[in-house]
Amino acid sequence: MASNPSTINMRFLLQFPEYAEARSRAKADTPIGLPPETTVSDTASPQERIEFAFRELNNSLTTELRSKLASIDPFRFEQVVLDLLVKMGYGGSRKEAAQVTQRTADEGIDGLINEDRLGLEVIYIQAKRWKHKVGRPEIQNFVGAIAGKKAGKGIFITTSDFHDNAREYAASLHQKLVLIDGRRLAELMIEHNIGVAPEQPYIIKKVDTDYFEE
Repeated sequence: MASNPSTINMRFLLQFPEYAEARSRAKADTPIGLPPETTVSDTASPQERIEFAFRELNNSLTTELRSKLASIDPFRFEQVVLDLLVKMGYGGSRKEAAQVTQRTADEGIDGLINEDRLGLEVIYIQAKRWKHKVGRPEIQNFVGAIAGKKAGKGIFITTSDFHDNAREYAASLHQKLVLIDGRRLAELMIEHNIGVAPEQPYIIKKVDTDYFEE
């Protein structure tokens, strides 16, 4: 912006190494069968072009974050999940309202968190740092563990994805069971600033018409 370019197009943006790298990563992360949005219309406004670049950078960050989550210690991953849920407001945003179960003898439950500040109801958590998809058997085991605690709510989180039969089974339960796959987990972490930090803020300004009317 300091150079006051006459137009902002793909060629202009590609002069920045960070943007070129983000664009490359976003292409690699595009699901099969879904054409990537790789071009900006020549008639797009500067605001729309910036928003396009922002989406590509966010896609790249999502991919990078998922890779990081897949490589950390499983016990640390469980703590990350609880940090996210606390930041989202569960437990009344109190750290003591969430806890990770012991590394052994967790009876199929990786953690728990109070749904509200008073702790009127507990939500049980299963957090799996997996590469392969989670199927119905794993969901059934978790539901059995929840039933053993006489609870009605659970969250199953994985760094990978869920088979369709797992999603269908979860949707048919009378208990409230939420499934969060790796992409959704990364998006929530970005939204609530868990494991990420601001790098370079940009402030877009416009003419203050009220100032000139005084």
